[in-house]
Amino acid sequence: MANKPAATILLVDDEPGILAALEFLAQKAGYRTLTAVNGEQGLALAEAHHPDVIVLDVMMPGLDGFQTAKRIRANPDLEDCRIVFLTAKSTTHDRFEGYDSGAEVYITKPFDNDDFLRTLEELIAFG
Repeated sequence: MANKPAATILLVDDEPGILAALEFLAQKAGYRTLTAVNGEQGLALAEAHHPDVIVLDVMMPGLDGFQTAKRIRANPDLEDCRIVFLTAKSTTHDRFEGYDSGAEVYITKPFDNDDFLRTLEELIAFG
């Protein structure tokens, strides 16, 4: 039985340190990664590569995470992509907006590395 190819995770965050840390965690866990520094770039990479999971920050210049998620959800070619918000925006209103824009999971910063990786694993296994 052949091994299933590694899942692809698209990481979208305008903070270089957070983006590098997320990429390191995901690659260490065996995932292929794509990175983007804003919503426009993230959307273009999602359309080109159809990642298994898209991890979005909310507060980014230009197209914010909520807008990016809505555009992803509006594209039938990306309907199988799972969306995770990873953001400092932590109010109940923010969470509702995140889920309303199409996210499966909403995680607030600071976050636990093991919980983040478990979330990816569960979304890929059951997504």
